[in-house]
Amino acid sequence: MMKKTLLSALVAIGTIGAAEAQIKFDPSIDTAWAPIEAKLPQSPLKTQVLFIGGYHMVQTTDVYGNNAGEALAKQWHDFIGITPDNSGSGDLGWVTVSHEMITSNDSIGDGGGMTVFKVKRDPNTDSLIIVDQTLADGRSGKFFNVDFVSTVGETGMNCGGIVSPDGRVWTAEEWWQSSLASTFRDTVDFTIGTTAPAGFPGFNGQTIDRVENLNYMVEIDPKQAKAVRKQYNWGRQPFEGGVIMADNKTVYLGADNTPAIFTKFVANTAGDFTTGTTYAYKHDASGSNWIQMDNTNLTEMLNFTDSAIVRGATMFNRLEWVTKSGGKVYFTETGRANPGSRWTGSLANGGVFAPHHITRATAQGTTPDATAYEDYYGRVLVYDPTTDDVTVHLEGGPDFATSPAVNAYPAVHLSNPDGIGTITINGQDYLLIQEDLNQTDHGSMPAGKGTTCEMYMLDASIASPTLNDLTRLVVGPEGAEITGAVGTADGKTILVNIQHPNSTHPFPYNNSVTLAITGFDENTVSNLEYEMTNNFSVYPNPTTRMLNFSRPSDVAVYDNQGKRIRVYRGQASIDVSDLTPGVYFIQNDEGQTMKFIVE
Repeated sequence: MMKKTLLSALVAIGTIGAAEAQIKFDPSIDTAWAPIEAKLPQSPLKTQVLFIGGYHMVQTTDVYGNNAGEALAKQWHDFIGITPDNSGSGDLGWVTVSHEMITSNDSIGDGGGMTVFKVKRDPNTDSLIIVDQTLADGRSGKFFNVDFVSTVGETGMNCGGIVSPDGRVWTAEEWWQSSLASTFRDTVDFTIGTTAPAGFPGFNGQTIDRVENLNYMVEIDPKQAKAVRKQYNWGRQPFEGGVIMADNKTVYLGADNTPAIFTKFVANTAGDFTTGTTYAYKHDASGSNWIQMDNTNLTEMLNFTDSAIVRGATMFNRLEWVTKSGGKVYFTETGRANPGSRWTGSLANGGVFAPHHITRATAQGTTPDATAYEDYYGRVLVYDPTTDDVTVHLEGGPDFATSPAVNAYPAVHLSNPDGIGTITINGQDYLLIQEDLNQTDHGSMPAGKGTTCEMYMLDASIASPTLNDLTRLVVGPEGAEITGAVGTADGKTILVNIQHPNSTHPFPYNNSVTLAITGFDENTVSNLEYEMTNNFSVYPNPTTRMLNFSRPSDVAVYDNQGKRIRVYRGQASIDVSDLTPGVYFIQNDEGQTMKFIVE
């Protein structure tokens, strides 16, 4: 059957138990397999396009001898960070957006990039308003390019990131850079601590090859749109994401690599991440499952993965984003179709496979290092500090040797989870799981369909979730990755990025965009009325195939249990021949509702 999207309608809220009444809304969408817009829930949720790559202008600093000015924002929006404004201004805070696109740019800087803007809420509608600012360096406007060139050196690219409990922001340089060719024009060796005022204690004054100054977690100041330092003591890795725990000392990091190392850093002092201890995860170590790395040795930090492997670190298949809930650490392992050849050398050098890969390979009658081993869909993992163990929280799939047709496709299929964030709604945490498909075959998409990524919500209180516990919230435009999703602290809004959609889509979805979906704290219609109206009607009723409207309308179809099963936009008629015979309800965008019967 075609995938359907819904959040269960909370009919008669007063009779529902507390655990079931946390989400008080009923948005839904119908997946179109080649959508040309981001399919998003309608009322009571409101959707805004906040920031458009390649369209909005960002304020720049004077780099490469060029004067400060403005330039078109970079594309490929990825991470979103929110830094609350606690000054009493009434503004919500600063929003930081990473750009995964790597280009040479005389105004913004070579490599990747980031954009910062500030938002406040409209007191009447709760919509977000972008605030005009003037920064300490004199730049004025709405959108500001983060200056890396004048502070810590260019970034290889900017993917996921971290927001600390006190609102500090780090950006992850993901794609592994082994050469400066084609993008980076400054090839002079880099001396640590000579451009950034903060520098890095212990490494200041040491000179490295300029390409070795790429692939770190990089702290930035979102309030002034400037980089602060590269986190050399966390190691040089193709970082994707990370999280800082509530103690503001413990950091967990994911690297997009095969083999990938799950990394931990514990600061000596809360909030000071320049001194502390760095570890690599080793599930079969005696005592603690973490092996200490020498983060005072710059050579070891520059060759972090190899050093961890020699110490016997656990090997994963492309770790991605990291988040937290209830003291546990949730992170995505996006997978790779046939990873065998990518970690055979590391196996020989001392690395060990994560137990779930051994289990999965054994079920396939092979081993993780064999070319026959398949890991198409990836999964969500969870680390529990109380047990010191990493386990599978939610496996991707289900598995298919060949992609089924649309009419035989499962209601939910999770492929290559990449981004993962959280939103807290009425005291309950929900994981926001976003896909970045590696392939369209093997069931990642129905047969013959192009790449369409989705975002799901998952109740974090479910101890052992299944795919049936996922609630689809967003379907991206064809060709796009959905990424960056994060909830605001008040539980009202989810910010999410649509990255690199097909350029043939209508504006603005032919660009990367940052969206705000607001209204997650609101109640919705608590029941469906049996209502006939003079200005909206359907015919024939009963019907066997086509349901015609008296005027073109946006409509939602509900089943007899009050669950929304489809949404249609601007339609004068819909085909309901595939619905099981029975009683249904249809509601238009004005809230007018009536019953219809399928025979």
